[in-house]
Amino acid sequence: MESIVEGLIEGGKASGGPPLGPALGPLGVNINAIIGEINEKTKEFAGIRVSVKVIVDTDTKKYRVEVGTPSTSALILKELKIQKGAKAKDEVVGNITIDQIKRIANVKSSMYGRDLKSKVKQVLGTCKSMGITCEGENPKSIMEKLDSGEIKL
Repeated sequence: MESIVEGLIEGGKASGGPPLGPALGPLGVNINAIIGEINEKTKEFAGIRVSVKVIVDTDTKKYRVEVGTPSTSALILKELKIQKGAKAKDEVVGNITIDQIKRIANVKSSMYGRDLKSKVKQVLGTCKSMGITCEGENPKSIMEKLDSGEIKL
């Protein structure tokens, strides 16, 4: 029989306290080993909250850890080292490069889209709604340049 424990953890900072520790304790597993694995798998998301799922076989005490990916907006904020997006529609809070966009698109491998171009366009759409320009331009114009072939990935 399997038990599933889920929680939202700041990358690299899981601990034996809530929400995971109290839920894992009654299952009779090595909490420190699980926390260590979670911290190792989430260290690249330091400063960002990420969903974590621990699936425990209650008979054998074997477990596996599944880590989700942070939201696209959280990855953009981390990449630009800013706290939040724009409040007003015409406010610009930052500028991101195509290389940074591609890095985020690759991290968000779970995003819908057949190829890198469609994933990059999704990240650009998020940038537009957050008040972030790309290469000094409106993200929408970058999307048009991707479609026309003016910008190649």
